Amino acid sequence: MRILVTNDDGVHAPGLAAMVQALAHWAKETDGHEIVVVAPLENHSGASAAVGTVYERQAVDFHRVSIEGAEEIPTYGLDASPALSVIIGAFGAFGPKPDLIISGINLGVNVGRSILHSGTVGAALTGAQHGLRGLAVSMRSLPEPRQWETASAAAISMIPVVSAAPPKTVFNLNVPAVPLGQLRGVVSARISDAGIVQGARAGITNGDAGSIELVLGTAVPSLGDTSDEGPSEDGALIAAGYASLTALRGVGEDDRPETQAIVERAIKEANRLLAL
Repeated sequence: MRILVTNDDGVHAPGLAAMVQALAHWAKETDGHEIVVVAPLENHSGASAAVGTVYERQAVDFHRVSIEGAEEIPTYGLDASPALSVIIGAFGAFGPKPDLIISGINLGVNVGRSILHSGTVGAALTGAQHGLRGLAVSMRSLPEPRQWETASAAAISMIPVVSAAPPKTVFNLNVPAVPLGQLRGVVSARISDAGIVQGARAGITNGDAGSIELVLGTAVPSLGDTSDEGPSEDGALIAAGYASLTALRGVGEDDRPETQAIVERAIKEANRLLAL
């Protein structure tokens, strides 16, 4: 099995290093696995599945990078977004097409509405468009010390199942910032409706110019806001000390009968008004 590792915090991010170091150790204990890192040179947090203005340049620059503790793993930092990095890797620019995308470890969970905007998740979903399986891995951002071991161990424990899943299967794993021995378990999670940006206020400061104040919050409630009796939403599970796992589906047709009925009505009305 060939694993492509990427992220949206950049190829020099400590979360990526922790994931690659853990994978390098895992690969030494298993047979037949290859790992390659293809990640952005710079931070692309919040980039979702954007590829940027690819039509305005003829090539993508890259640099070889060495990750301490995993020097044997070929690592490339690209002048590209996470999604474009995956596309480039999927087309075999740095060796054979991978079987599995591992994206992360992202510093900060990707739960609730933030999933849509996450470059970490966007990379995994982009891989699915190329027939690859994907696992996006994120850890709650809390003060030091970072608990990278917990997130990397949880991710590696899932590789056998995720790698055997049908092509285009994507999972979103979020891990609380607790020592591995304090992790309460991994559970299935629903996506909450919480978002980081919770409001916006515009004000004119000079003539026609102005500024917009963003009201920011968190998609993870405080521990006091969460019941231990069995929360099911991703953010609440993280707050309660569980790792949350959610299967995601990317871009695809909405083939629900009620939606298709609306499509047919829209087509009929458009053709009528356009006299077609």
